[in-house]
Amino acid sequence: MALFRLPSNGPAALAPRGNGLMLRAPQMADYAQWAQLRELSRDYLTPWEPIWPSDDLTRSGFRRRLRRYAEDISADRSYPFIVFREQDGAMLGGITLANVRRGIVQAGTIGYWMGQPHAHRGYMTAGLRLLLPTLFGELNLHRVEAACIPTNTPSIRVLEKCGFTREGLARRYLCINGVWQDHYLYGLLHEDFRG
Repeated sequence: MALFRLPSNGPAALAPRGNGLMLRAPQMADYAQWAQLRELSRDYLTPWEPIWPSDDLTRSGFRRRLRRYAEDISADRSYPFIVFREQDGAMLGGITLANVRRGIVQAGTIGYWMGQPHAHRGYMTAGLRLLLPTLFGELNLHRVEAACIPTNTPSIRVLEKCGFTREGLARRYLCINGVWQDHYLYGLLHEDFRG
């Protein structure tokens, strides 16, 4: 079975703009702003993320991350996006579509993070709403999935505001902050999104 093909102008075509935001794949020029925002937000993000590699915020760690992203995009496995505020170019957070499956599935899983200075202001809801037409359109997905720790009320609100339906509880689903944690599973179908 042939792999999905990106639009003719490649990953650059996947850069939605609107709602005062711009999303695009990370670039090396983003390193300083990315590292600063992640370091500033470390304590805020730690309860909701896997343990960071020891060199995660270094330039070489970021370069390695970009290489992996390029391989994943080329293989149609994953698509990372950084969320920027258009008015001043401030980096706000990120959204990644990962675990892309084709064939009879046509699905992928989203994960996201928001820098602490920008949290609880509606940016992630706006960013996800901006990205969903690209996931169902250019990337031709039938289903977008997400998982959320039951105590992460802000993330639950983001998903539900964007139309995701809670579909169940997966026990010890992901290793977050060094501990296997239960997660609510959410799904959004193309027809739900269009409707």
